[in-house]
Amino acid sequence: MVAENATPRGRGTGHNPANRFQSARIELVDDGWYQETPLPRLTEVRLERAKSVISRNDSPDIPFDRSLNPYRGCEHGCIYCFARPSHAYWDLSPGLDFETRLIAKTNLAEVLERQLSAPGYRCQPIALGSNTDPYQPIEREMKLTRAALEVLLRYRHPLTLVTKGAMVLRDLDLLAELAEHRLVRVMVSLTTLDDELKRRMEPRAAAPAARLRVIRRLKEAGVPVGVLCAPIIPMLNDHELERLLEAAAEAGADSAGYVLLRLPREVAVLFEEWLREHYPMRADHVLGLMRQSRGGQLYDADFSTRMKGEGVFAELIAQRFRLARRRYGLERQRVEGLDCTGFSVPGAQLSLL
Repeated sequence: MVAENATPRGRGTGHNPANRFQSARIELVDDGWYQETPLPRLTEVRLERAKSVISRNDSPDIPFDRSLNPYRGCEHGCIYCFARPSHAYWDLSPGLDFETRLIAKTNLAEVLERQLSAPGYRCQPIALGSNTDPYQPIEREMKLTRAALEVLLRYRHPLTLVTKGAMVLRDLDLLAELAEHRLVRVMVSLTTLDDELKRRMEPRAAAPAARLRVIRRLKEAGVPVGVLCAPIIPMLNDHELERLLEAAAEAGADSAGYVLLRLPREVAVLFEEWLREHYPMRADHVLGLMRQSRGGQLYDADFSTRMKGEGVFAELIAQRFRLARRRYGLERQRVEGLDCTGFSVPGAQLSLL
């Protein structure tokens, strides 16, 4: 039997470790007898009828308290994705399963309307696509993200949206109308300008040039748009930080953020395997700088440091980012200007008070 170790073309990883909740594990071993080339792993989509679609959080380092994710798992296959461990809750692997065995919330619009119409609901900006990308390839057929935008527009509910998918331009009509009412801000994730690094690290996400085109088109349509350089990875893309911000500013971005690479739970193992496969000569240096920035470990979940890290290298990145953000005029806040006062339930009786 062929071992699942080499990364298949178009995927972020070839590894599929058992999730941490399984009591038994099966390991595939290549004994040299099976000589046929294994078939490519196709994407499977499981349809889910969700009971609730708005997730809440009280994390002090996240600029929103609620989020909306149309999909579980993400076909973009970004090897560093912090959301990979969440697939274990569905008895699936954070590895190859995360990018090939997806779950779509088919009744998302219906449940979203019900939750927004609840008597006790209080409006605050909702983050669309905080865990997995709302514009991953299956959105082309499922159209769940577009359905969510239609509901939020009808209720005049503000939102922020993060994506590295060029498909967001399909919904430019809705985004432009949301922008007219000060209800939306889009953040485009831009991690590298190097097509080869993008191909290895984010195999099914849009190319760097396409993401810059997205920024440009959104700006031209009057949609507030910023750039999110996440993650910054030592010795892989950290040298691009200034160029990323410059390119984004030239394309029309007006705000910027960054996150130092996060490697929670199974992501650390998957990332190290990927790193030694694709960049073996740099692997120890990358991992050494990560440990230097995470208190000697590959990951530190402390709210005060998990996004930016600590230590000499992390502080250097922070200083470079602050200077470049100021230089290129990207200091607007991510949720600045979003209007919560227009929120209303369609057809509901207005208050007399």
